[in-house]
Amino acid sequence: MSQNTQAIDDTFDTTGAIFMAARRDPAGCKVGLYGVPYDGTTSFRPGSRFGPAAIREVSNGLETYCPQLGLDLEDINFTDLGAVEIPFGDPEPVVAAVKQATQQVIAIGLKPLMLGGEHSISAGAVAAMTECHSDLVLLQLDAHADLRQEWLGAKHSHACAMRRCLEVLPSGQLLQLAIRSGTRAEFLELHNQQRLVSHTPGKPATELAKALADHRGQPIYLTMDLDWFDPCVLPGTGTPEPGGFSWHDFAAVIEVLKEHQLVGADVVELAPQLDSSGMSSVLAAKVTRSLLMLLSLQETSK
Repeated sequence: MSQNTQAIDDTFDTTGAIFMAARRDPAGCKVGLYGVPYDGTTSFRPGSRFGPAAIREVSNGLETYCPQLGLDLEDINFTDLGAVEIPFGDPEPVVAAVKQATQQVIAIGLKPLMLGGEHSISAGAVAAMTECHSDLVLLQLDAHADLRQEWLGAKHSHACAMRRCLEVLPSGQLLQLAIRSGTRAEFLELHNQQRLVSHTPGKPATELAKALADHRGQPIYLTMDLDWFDPCVLPGTGTPEPGGFSWHDFAAVIEVLKEHQLVGADVVELAPQLDSSGMSSVLAAKVTRSLLMLLSLQETSK
């Protein structure tokens, strides 16, 4: 246990802000929050490397209590481990560092909740998760399909995030909720593989509930690209896409996930400097609060 804890200490930088109600010491905790400040493959507007810090900094502006879930962060044992120490430059070493960091989080009995950073980092976390959950189901909330083989010469571009995740996902079980942007080839694949799950704005997430009915009892990892939200409510992201969703739609997703086994998650693609109002960071922090609570509801199983 002490050896694992020492590895955690060597992997994460704990300087800077901490998420509200979190503790630094992981002993006795159920969930491990950590950030990956990387945006080296951003294809449009950079800045998501500032996302993890911004989420932490604004979190104290929220209440610790969530009326939807009836839970309070003050009553949840979770740790903010800090930021993963990542190399500068190409994405491949960063993805490898994320995998190693996630393995360490799991090794001390924590459910991982990762804050990005750009979406390319998710492949590292998913690869680590599948080592203890071979039947892992991956649920993606995103504006974009992210199924390209490569983009601008990079296989680990954030535009290829789900392609790289599929390569490390033994079950091949990927559900992509309400994707609204991508190439013709990507949408053909979405339909042919029956991965695309529809959602009507402002309505209960009934299609998601149906899609997950066949996976009851299976471990689920949620990857949350914040550009899933409409730019009118979350403009602070590098690749905004009109036609998105509101907080009420995310709350509908939470209602469905309450009935399932969420074992890990990430929240990526917040570029806080692109929203001078700061509301994008606040929304991202509220998403993080809900996921912390969901992950705390069930015991960690390995």
